[in-house]
Amino acid sequence: MIISIIAVLFTFGLVIFLHEFGHFIVCKLVGIRVDAFSFGFGKELLGFTRGDTHYSVRLIPLGGYVKPAGEDLEEDTDGQEKPAEGPGASAVPERAGGTAAGVSAGIGLAPDMYFAKPWYVRLGVVLAGPAMNYLLAFALFSGVILAVGEPTPSDEPVLDEITAGSPAEAAGLKNGDRILKVAGTEAASWDVMASAIRSSLGREITVVYRRGTAETAVKLVPRPAPGDASQGAIGVARKVYYKSVPAFKGLAMGLHQCWYWTAFTVKTLSANITKRQKPDLAGPIGIVNIVSKAAHTGLADLIFLIGLISVAVGFFNLLPIPLLDGGWAVLFVFEGVFRRRITPVIMKYVNGAGIGLLMTILLFATYSDLMRIKTSHDAKKAAAAAQAVPAAGDK
Repeated sequence: MIISIIAVLFTFGLVIFLHEFGHFIVCKLVGIRVDAFSFGFGKELLGFTRGDTHYSVRLIPLGGYVKPAGEDLEEDTDGQEKPAEGPGASAVPERAGGTAAGVSAGIGLAPDMYFAKPWYVRLGVVLAGPAMNYLLAFALFSGVILAVGEPTPSDEPVLDEITAGSPAEAAGLKNGDRILKVAGTEAASWDVMASAIRSSLGREITVVYRRGTAETAVKLVPRPAPGDASQGAIGVARKVYYKSVPAFKGLAMGLHQCWYWTAFTVKTLSANITKRQKPDLAGPIGIVNIVSKAAHTGLADLIFLIGLISVAVGFFNLLPIPLLDGGWAVLFVFEGVFRRRITPVIMKYVNGAGIGLLMTILLFATYSDLMRIKTSHDAKKAAAAAQAVPAAGDK
């Protein structure tokens, strides 16, 4: 339990804090005054002021926030800033709604304030957060590959990982099981086994496996595969071995991982939209569960998972959703291309729509997490009951 808690705090703290640090460092580089920069949220435990910025460490170590001067809608537009409510007045970085206040007036702001800067400077600030997430992911991916080696999938039809709530888990399959037959086809290799599963979408098939010296046959129905709903999947992964690689290749592979997981996400979301499928999202509960499991499987797995989460956070923030970095980027590009200021009225509706959309995504992801937990729990109960029936009959 303690290991899981530490892993979760470290993961969220690192990924979110470095995202905010990206905004912070670019603000400093382009001459935007930063009123507050914090590690964590909640009650301030330690703080000091250096120059114009108040730095603090707070009670809840789940990330942090940065507050650039002049990014708040409540600020005056005549160059005079209203009294701040304290370093915790804004728990969201440059996205707190200052667009309306700054650009509606367009004049009178002090030169070191956020909306006194040109649109392309502000665009650089908002993009710095996701960029930092991708930089972190690149460093973690490359570090794991250089330290552990290049992953080489085994061709043996031996299960190494079972997805929670999957058909494989429901059928009682476990790590280490060797698949012998799938739908009557001899599983001579992993690829042969996988091919038989992919071609059996929606059809009940019989899987024969060996666990120890005992051979068992189970029936299951492959579900649509993530990223390709036309093929079947049962929620299993093969064993992976590692071999050392030279430094340059390790760095190139780390960069490729960033590209691969971003492209995979785009492809999956596009398929969900075009085929009108329900997206398989993981919310806070699901991510905590995944991080907790990775913390107990090994340091390399945890570090690689943090890289995946960092890519996900960076990509999600680039989506053109109001209140996210991507939403602000669209507004700033609009301002630069059309030379039109964003009014407070427009921002009111845009921010309202953003809050509604983000809450909807959060609720849907949380619901998906809860359903996965329920499905996994039901699958374990069904597998236990299936194993208990023969045992009872032997008496």
